[in-house]
Amino acid sequence: MTPITPAVLDQVFRSARTFNAFSGKEVPDALLRELYDLLKWGPTSMNCQPARYVFVRSDEAKDRLAPALSAGNVAKTMAAPVTVIVAMDSRFYEHLPTQFPSNPKGAETFSSKPVLAESTAFRNGTLQGAYLIIAARLLGLDCGPMSGFDAAKVNAEFFPDGRYQANFLVNLGYGDPSGNHPRGPRLDFETVAQIL
Repeated sequence: MTPITPAVLDQVFRSARTFNAFSGKEVPDALLRELYDLLKWGPTSMNCQPARYVFVRSDEAKDRLAPALSAGNVAKTMAAPVTVIVAMDSRFYEHLPTQFPSNPKGAETFSSKPVLAESTAFRNGTLQGAYLIIAARLLGLDCGPMSGFDAAKVNAEFFPDGRYQANFLVNLGYGDPSGNHPRGPRLDFETVAQIL
């Protein structure tokens, strides 16, 4: 593989920000479908793909989400063109016979081990949420990921049958930098990593 250009690295990582404000420009359905069609190629263990996405766009859907938000997240979420509920499917393993046919006992492994199923869904669903952020930035969207919300309220409102569980939220749109906080520093290599 050939490394991508510095400009792309800047767009996705070095210059990318967590946006708290967005322009009024809409995010069309076709772009949300393109976003999923890109992020779905990110790897997950046993190709388990446990993440589920609810793209909250309409005023009615936002009104359903608002009571679950922390006070500091209400205004920016209501103003964002789209908010994605990144959730995980607690029975993701039911799709393994088609998604990972090389292991015919894969579904059985998880259905009989609920703790393993939960940790696998959480780990891989979170990973897929990160792919969503990267894919969105590659497609020219800005993101505002957040965890300031009451997951139990989101689950009760959007996933009342209990199968899906909310993990985190991501506001999507075309960012307005006037709402950004000063960029925080990042830890250096020596603090967080070692080469053995």
